[in-house]
Amino acid sequence: MKKISRGAIAAIAATVAIGLTLAGCANSKSLSGGGSGGGDGGSITVGSANFPENVALAYVYGQALAADGVKVSYKVNIGARAAYIPALEKGEINLIPEYAGSILSFLDKNANQKSSDDVKTALDSALPKGLTATDFAPAADSDSLNVTPEFAQKNGLKSIADLSKLSSVTLTANPEFETRPDGIPGLKSVYGLTNITFSPINDGGGPATLKALLDGTTQVADIYSTTPSILDNKLVTLDDPKNLFASQQVVPIGTTSKLSHKITALLNKVSAKLTTKDLLEFNKRISGDEKADPKAVASDWLKDNGFSK
Repeated sequence: MKKISRGAIAAIAATVAIGLTLAGCANSKSLSGGGSGGGDGGSITVGSANFPENVALAYVYGQALAADGVKVSYKVNIGARAAYIPALEKGEINLIPEYAGSILSFLDKNANQKSSDDVKTALDSALPKGLTATDFAPAADSDSLNVTPEFAQKNGLKSIADLSKLSSVTLTANPEFETRPDGIPGLKSVYGLTNITFSPINDGGGPATLKALLDGTTQVADIYSTTPSILDNKLVTLDDPKNLFASQQVVPIGTTSKLSHKITALLNKVSAKLTTKDLLEFNKRISGDEKADPKAVASDWLKDNGFSK
């Protein structure tokens, strides 16, 4: 991945994260990240993993709650799941934005569900007592197979299944994609594709992979779905109608006792409007030339979508 895998976010940092981040994170509240929501809607502490997209999502959900009268505080950049899931269970945080397939795999090493509905059912069963997953957002950060717009138009490509139209095609991804169940073996078993030549590049869909795609060295590239280069180069992300890749939709997970009907309804309303394109824009603004603050990115999105003034 361009950043550490959602399924294994820097586990080595977990011990340090527990000791330092939870104790030292500054509390910030409201749409500006300063004051708190002053209404009588309860209180909640929102956490995040230690990468910018997840921090922005924490502020999206937190600021929406604050604007609706909930007293919100933050503990962002906590680190790995090994740090923040125990914090969630202990009540040190009460809400965190997650990625469905990855948190399911973390909780149940034997899970093999792929579709959104199946992952949701399995996740509801796998969550520790006292934690609840709210609705999935359309937004997802997952493996995605991408082609250039010219290649898509020339060959009539809209989905992974359409690759069967080609006599041969070169695909680039990290080396493990060659043996992963949802890699080359999955393309054969799920989509019946036997025309793939694999060309590994070990950069998680980064600059070298992008260069190979743009200069025609490869025709298909595995790039994580919220990587700004997809937008920057107008790449065509092929649909995955047979769920080769497990659902990695954004899902807020919270302390059940804190998730009142009002809070749950608002979280679900926010999630319903979040798209993968939004995550792409978040990452582009934060990591690109603008170097935008995740708090400001979240505030702008909420204003644009009618959750704040």
